[in-house]
Amino acid sequence: QVQLVESGGGLVQPGESLRLSCAASRFTFRAYAMSWVRQVPGAGDEWVATINNDGGRTDYRDSVKGRFSISRDNDKNTLYLQMNDLKPEDTALYYCTKYRASGPILPTYTPASFPVRGQGTQVTVAS
Repeated sequence: QVQLVESGGGLVQPGESLRLSCAASRFTFRAYAMSWVRQVPGAGDEWVATINNDGGRTDYRDSVKGRFSISRDNDKNTLYLQMNDLKPEDTALYYCTKYRASGPILPTYTPASFPVRGQGTQVTVAS
């Protein structure tokens, strides 16, 4: 069974940085596109960023462009999200998610297309 374990969240002040990690196991990590999504209570899922299987292509929601960077290390089976200049509106539970099919594509995120996720890591941005 696919396993995704997020870490790196915490409480930071506005303008500070965090780096989230997602350790993947029990599947061929390098074959799948991955995404980060976040969940705010009462607001549902919000897609953050997607990376293709080899890390060569990425996509971001507009509100994080220029501040967040998604990357991956396929030798370490790990997905990352570098978050800089954090804002209070970035406060959420962050999940890494796996695309439903393998292949060299950069898919558009939908909950159905990324059905597997980890337990999440909480990011809180407050002064």
